[in-house]
Amino acid sequence: QVQLVESGGGLVQAGGSLRLSCAASGRTFRSYAMGWFRQAPGKEREFVAAISRSGGSTYYVDSVKGRFTISRDNAKNTVYLQMNSLKPEDTAVYYCAADQAGPHDLRVGPVGYDYWGQGTQVTVSS
Repeated sequence: QVQLVESGGGLVQAGGSLRLSCAASGRTFRSYAMGWFRQAPGKEREFVAAISRSGGSTYYVDSVKGRFTISRDNAKNTVYLQMNSLKPEDTAVYYCAADQAGPHDLRVGPVGYDYWGQGTQVTVSS
């Protein structure tokens, strides 16, 4: 069992930055690939970024490439999402998720993730 708690959301102006954190409970964090997703009002949950168990592989949705960076610190049981050059269309609730994957695997869709956090709101004003 893994519990995930996101933090770091808030209100920021367009062009600004935020860093989201997702803290995981338990001693098996390094056994999970991690993902970030987001859901805007009236829209489906959207994949944002994923990182492999070791952190050696990452993947991003096209709309955030070059602006967002996913990283993890296995010693701190935490995954991060650094978000730069934020746009109003990035406004959403952001969720982290854990996938008990193989060492180099990444999952780019919501189906198959084993655990989810409660989400943190990110609002980007124009």
